[in-house]
Amino acid sequence: MDILLQPSEPTLGAIFIANRTQLQRVAQKIVRTADLADEVLQDAYLKLADGASDRDVRKPLGYCCQVVRSVAFDYHRKQSVEASYRTYCEDIELVSPPNNEGPERSLDGRRALAVIERVLGALPARTRLAFELNRLSGMTQREIAVRLGCSATLVNFMIKDADAALESCRYLVQGG
Repeated sequence: MDILLQPSEPTLGAIFIANRTQLQRVAQKIVRTADLADEVLQDAYLKLADGASDRDVRKPLGYCCQVVRSVAFDYHRKQSVEASYRTYCEDIELVSPPNNEGPERSLDGRRALAVIERVLGALPARTRLAFELNRLSGMTQREIAVRLGCSATLVNFMIKDADAALESCRYLVQGG
């Protein structure tokens, strides 16, 4: 006798909502703020709603906790990286950017950008888009795959193709 999910059994979404407080505590332990924990829960719920509806999950609450932990760790990593790039200053108007570029160096930079733009322009449109979304927008390969409607493996190959094409421009950036 096959056991099928009966309509009377709660869905993952229903279990998630019923245990929201517990799941929020899990997220908040990782990301440390209630606001960020709320964002984590929202993203985790969307992931569950999008991908797990057809799965046979034996321990639905455990599965929900694991999804929340995974999303929370992603948020925590992103926060850590962003924090390493931030500069804090009491009076930002007093800070002036260093100007150690002469006109020749500025012109070289524009020429290098023009060459890079040409190389990227010669790539197939999807390859260029995948590269720009990954390197400039910071999207993961999985997010790009969803956006482009292809596999993450294909996205990986497209990014590698763009990197290989840009290898010819490396001498411009290294100054020699």
